[in-house]
Amino acid sequence: MLVAVGSDHAGLDLKQEIIKLLAELKHDVSDYGTDTPLSVDYPDFGEKVAEAVSSGKAERGILICGTGIGMSIVANKFPNVRAALCNELFSAKMSRMHNDANILVLGGRIIGRDLGKEIVRTWIDTGFENARHTDRIKKISAIEKKIHEQK
Repeated sequence: MLVAVGSDHAGLDLKQEIIKLLAELKHDVSDYGTDTPLSVDYPDFGEKVAEAVSSGKAERGILICGTGIGMSIVANKFPNVRAALCNELFSAKMSRMHNDANILVLGGRIIGRDLGKEIVRTWIDTGFENARHTDRIKKISAIEKKIHEQK
């Protein structure tokens, strides 16, 4: 699976750990930055990863900023993106099982390295349940389409 990964300066250290983990798990990674601890603007990196997932260039994405809130807002502006902010294991698992989340968002200043890696492992390894949840995902897509058509 190709996973697009991006962070701002607050998520850089965790991003680097996650890239190593994804390689260990035998996934391909596209790193969209940042590569510097200097202050940068999270929307720039959230846009790149969300665009990759939205367009189908990447199957999934992982975004990290200080709290994860900003990256979540950015990512969910894109069609076909279901970004979920998960700073603990249960939400990570449920975001995949029930929501088919295709972008995981983490708060680099909220969770530590070990928990962050465990969240990623859980999220990557959990599948979508389909069944009753498929209709709900279709409703989300219909809302996106309706909003896009109104513009």
